This record gives sequence, structure tokens and C-alpha cells, in this order.
Amino acid sequence: GYAYRGALLLIKTEASIKVQFSIAIIIVILGFYFNISTTEWMLQLLAIGLVISIEAANTAIEKIADFIHPEYHKKIGIIKDVAAGAVFLSALFASAIGFIIYLPKLIG
Repeated sequence: GYAYRGALLLIKTEASIKVQFSIAIIIVILGFYFNISTTEWMLQLLAIGLVISIEAANTAIEKIADFIHPEYHKKIGIIKDVAAGAVFLSALFASAIGFIIYLPKLIG
């Protein structure tokens, strides 16, 4: 129950999760439109899950950091930057997976 409540809370309240979730919906629609293979579906869903999960962990890290030290602190800033960097890297690699799956379908 707590996990379900947390997931709904993320989707309802966090702008970054709303963006990632919206992109995920578009990508899933594209998957149906282009009739991607089972392997492509697995990779696509894994990439989507990874990005949204890391985004959720980043949000939790930011909330904890703000709770512990509400004012700006250099070390807290580094922690937040590293967590945001993890989201960026996961999104970058997820985008690469998307290009590998969809670029041939778009140009061919």
C-alpha cells in the first residue's frame, strides 16, 4: 500500500515525474504504432522503468536533503547534483535505446 501511495504521490505532485510519465506514454503509443518486436518492447519498458525509478529516487534524495538541511549547503548541493546526474545519464541511455529502436523505422 505504501509503495502504491508513493507512486501515485509522485505522479500527482512532481513535475519531473509528470514529464517522464508523459514521455513514457508517448513512447508506448509509438511502440504500438510501429509494431515493435518483443525484444524492442522489453528494452523500451526497461529503459522507461529505469528513468522513472531513478527520477523517483532523485526526488526522494532531494526531499531528504531539504528536510535535513533546508538552507543552501555546498555538500547538500553536491549530493543533489549527483542524484540529478544519475537521472540525466539514465535518460541519455534511454534516449539512445529509443533512437536505436525508432530511427530505422522513421527513415526506412
